[in-house]
Amino acid sequence: MDKPLQPPESNLTSDDGQPEAVRKESRRLSREQLSTLISAASINLGSMMCYSILGPFFPNEAEKKDVSNTVIGMIFGCYAVFNLLSSLLFGKYLVYIGAKFMFVAGMFVSGGATILFGMLDRASDGPVFITMCFLVRVVDAISFAASMTASSSILAKAFPNNVATVMGSLEIFSGLGLVLGPPLGGFLYQTFGYEVPFIFLGCLVLLMVPINMCILPNYVDSAPSQHSFWKLIALPKIGLISFVIISLSGGFGFLDPTLSLFVLKKFNLSAGYVGLVFLGLALSYSISSPLLGLLSDKIPYLRKWLLVSGNIITAVCYMLLGPVPILHIESQLWLLVLVLVVNGISAGMSIIPTFPEVLSCAYENGFEEELSTLGLVSGLFGAMWSLGAFIGPTLGGFLYEKIGFEWAAAIQGLWALITGLAMGLYYIVEHWQRKRCELQNTLHTEEERDERTSLLPHGI
Repeated sequence: MDKPLQPPESNLTSDDGQPEAVRKESRRLSREQLSTLISAASINLGSMMCYSILGPFFPNEAEKKDVSNTVIGMIFGCYAVFNLLSSLLFGKYLVYIGAKFMFVAGMFVSGGATILFGMLDRASDGPVFITMCFLVRVVDAISFAASMTASSSILAKAFPNNVATVMGSLEIFSGLGLVLGPPLGGFLYQTFGYEVPFIFLGCLVLLMVPINMCILPNYVDSAPSQHSFWKLIALPKIGLISFVIISLSGGFGFLDPTLSLFVLKKFNLSAGYVGLVFLGLALSYSISSPLLGLLSDKIPYLRKWLLVSGNIITAVCYMLLGPVPILHIESQLWLLVLVLVVNGISAGMSIIPTFPEVLSCAYENGFEEELSTLGLVSGLFGAMWSLGAFIGPTLGGFLYEKIGFEWAAAIQGLWALITGLAMGLYYIVEHWQRKRCELQNTLHTEEERDERTSLLPHGI
């Protein structure tokens, strides 16, 4: 159903940057909100299953096709490059294309691309196989960017006062996709071969398309945004948050082509058990995300400290993942799984508050409270996430070959540490600047009052 956007009742905003009119919104979910949640959950689940299915067995299968670890990393990383470019494009033109059409069309193409990826084992070894992998991954990346940009924008429009809570809750389905993808992919690969995992998941995504065509509301914006991505990312706070998103996404992307190879060689596990190792990260992330989202919405002041502390804890986790040789700690499977569990929680601490923080900053700096701004923010978030997802596996695959998993993971941890400390420094400077402005305003007010008093007749 078409649902035109209504003009805001007031331009006033609360402390977390949301319109005050939204505060009057009923706590009960409307039919449109429930349908939006179901649609967003379906794309989160389906896309994450299709994305994570590669981890347990594709690097090993690609090596059989005479593909080096560096090229394997680039195959993972090219997905992110085109996801980045597509996110910016779709975010800018969301109003022209239409959020619902973009969502459904992206899901349809993604399902087809997943099925095609399952046919690549029939390609000849070497350059032909590599070229086909790149082509199919590019198509899948563009379609995924369309669906996720539209999904985030629709969610933010349907739940303007509970963005972090809703997105955090939906991370359950993202985490569930990450949880189910690797073990399911490993099991189907071991039982039926290379093709079946991709055909099964591709068909599952295609089955969701007609359902979403029927239930997803169609939000239509009144006018395109007058602002651009460059004005958005030029804001210092949003620029720093973008670096945080890149580092966290890079961490996840780093694990895709490297962790499975490390576990296979270090602990001699089968592809099915390697998929279970990924459970530690995905399960802890998906379980903690709803609580972190609720905290971000109910106590907006906590967002900044969740961001900073989450990055620092993530940095420590990557140092212990190998562990880094200078710590002289023996690598053990139980320690690896424990670190992945903690890393899932710390990553959620940093990731969940980023979208409402960026949205709040945009509203505070004059961006319209419309679907067009939500498209820009969603596109920016997707682009920064994709940039990290490209750098992570590409650099990770190269470092894994040159210096080994232990030192490569430590370098990834250093990246997270630097962004966390930079964000913390910004918040401290921002706090003192706000205090100084408040003090100056107080002194100015007192001076004006004294001046008015001095102008009064002495007899009064």
